[in-house]
Amino acid sequence: MSIPISDQQIYLFHQGTYYHSYKMLGCHSVQHEKKKGFRFTVWAPNALSVELVGDFNDWKNKKHTLKRLNTEGIWGGFFDDIPSGTRYKYKITPKSGAPFLKADPYAFQSELRPNTASLTPFDLEYTWKDSQWQKKKKELKPHNAPINIYEVHPGSWKTKEDGEYFSYRELVDELIPYVKDLGYTHIELLPLAEHPFDLSWGYQITGYYSVTSRYGTPADFKYFVDQCHLNGIGVIMDWVPGHFCKDAHGLRLFDGTPLFEYADERKAEKRSWGTLTFDFGRPEVQSFLISNAIFWLEEFHIDGLRVDAVASMLYLNFDKHNGEERITNSFGGEEHLEAIAFIKKLNEIVFEYYPNTLMMAEDSSDLPAISAPTYAGGLGFNFKWNMGWMNDMLRYMKYDPVYRKWHHNLLTFSFMYTFSENFVLPLSHDEVVHGKRSLLNKMPGDQWQQFANLRLLYGYMMAHPGKKLLFMGGEFGQYIEWKDQEELDWLLFDYPLHRSLFDYVKHLNHFYVNEPALYELDHQPDGFDWIDPHNVDQSVIAFRRIGRQTEDDLIILCNFTPNVYYDYKVGVPRAGTYQEVFNSDSDAFGGSGQLNKGEYFTFPEEWHGQSQYLKVKIPPLAISVFKKVMHQHNAEEE
Repeated sequence: MSIPISDQQIYLFHQGTYYHSYKMLGCHSVQHEKKKGFRFTVWAPNALSVELVGDFNDWKNKKHTLKRLNTEGIWGGFFDDIPSGTRYKYKITPKSGAPFLKADPYAFQSELRPNTASLTPFDLEYTWKDSQWQKKKKELKPHNAPINIYEVHPGSWKTKEDGEYFSYRELVDELIPYVKDLGYTHIELLPLAEHPFDLSWGYQITGYYSVTSRYGTPADFKYFVDQCHLNGIGVIMDWVPGHFCKDAHGLRLFDGTPLFEYADERKAEKRSWGTLTFDFGRPEVQSFLISNAIFWLEEFHIDGLRVDAVASMLYLNFDKHNGEERITNSFGGEEHLEAIAFIKKLNEIVFEYYPNTLMMAEDSSDLPAISAPTYAGGLGFNFKWNMGWMNDMLRYMKYDPVYRKWHHNLLTFSFMYTFSENFVLPLSHDEVVHGKRSLLNKMPGDQWQQFANLRLLYGYMMAHPGKKLLFMGGEFGQYIEWKDQEELDWLLFDYPLHRSLFDYVKHLNHFYVNEPALYELDHQPDGFDWIDPHNVDQSVIAFRRIGRQTEDDLIILCNFTPNVYYDYKVGVPRAGTYQEVFNSDSDAFGGSGQLNKGEYFTFPEEWHGQSQYLKVKIPPLAISVFKKVMHQHNAEEE
């Protein structure tokens, strides 16, 4: 029986250039020879035979045998006796050994874990209502826009009284209003592709085209994304192209031979993670992975992908331990040339189809130009997580303030490289698990100082160039580190300091969005200017964030000690009167109330290399922000 798949589709798939391969492979509802049924197509070049088994034939093949459609190993068949929502797998007979069962690599739906079968598609259709969002997104220049991300693990953000998960549709009523009220611009979801093990958090995947059934159907998730867009919130999803898990029903030895993974065990094995590396040089694997990125952007209207563990892809010996054989590329280096070529190709294709996608590299390497275009010699991402800033700042903040002056470089070093990439500043889930303690519990001092330190850290992050990300629970001071099998400690809202921290984060987020100087020139040196990075003894730094309009400029003061400094002289570039527009030490946020009220005039004397200076009060363990007051005569002068 012929299958309505074009020769061009097959050709492009084997060339590694079919970027919608999910439209050919997998299970599709089609009309064939006046009959309605399902077309099944799978790539298994080294199989002797491929059969379809499932509930429809008691998991024993009778007449559901697939035919080999080409010499490169695509198998297909059409069947009109299989209902929607039915479990199925491929029974593959290898060239040696016994037959085995595999889930469909291109399945659009999978059954709920611990079961592992694929499902014939149902509840896929959805009528989108986000046309205004899509129009706005086309006009958006993300580098110059406010991006403030709330990172979420849906299974442990909040659960029902019986411990069950909220569904995608229930999260619409629970999560979206919460995020919108807090003032975040985006939600970032830990991976939602189907995965067998809850504790992998979605980072070890078996069903790359199946949105996980833990929380509902594909249509349910589309509804969630649509409602985010209708509420002005973008959606980013963590995506894992670097490796996959070894579960028997998954991609490993798919047709009895290494197919999706490298045949060379030295390149395939990621021993620390117990996973396998994709064969990035294989054209069909490139079609599989790049199509998957397009799939999430196109079918689910996802606004961005945070690409996980990029460093593990860039280097051949990333996971090698002492004593293990090290491998090199054809030039004698350790760079993984095939993976680098794949990443460049991935980003080029994504931006060709969806130019304003957020392609964010979670990368801990020191390889340059991660977020530079490929035509300029870069990897082609448009953003990179700033792991250096995160590590330095968390290390610095752990020090008792009396010792911080000896580690002042940790506070200021990031400005040596902050414009070398388009950075996102992440305080992510990785920093609050595995005994690392919560953000609040990393802070030194008594309880008041811990909260003050955390407010200061958040304020400094917001003032520092780069986009922002905070993991759930950080907004109200989760005291115990993230418990991935339990919901956040919402009972902490009953305690004043936690409630005040929540109010602070909300105020800070809205302040960020309303101050163009904090994001317009995020990735340009013109958007930042040091006033004083050298006050080591008092652990005070001062700098400017600069907007396109002069009246948007901000003077930022950060005090990393619990001392109050009175009549503190800070240089400013322009004469006039200034007003404090933000202070993390406000009583409303749980602070000590050391505010600068009223207006402050400049003194016409050079200070900190500036032509003028202000005399202000520096609050303890706090960030304060000043802005020039634009009276009518000021505006005329400008």
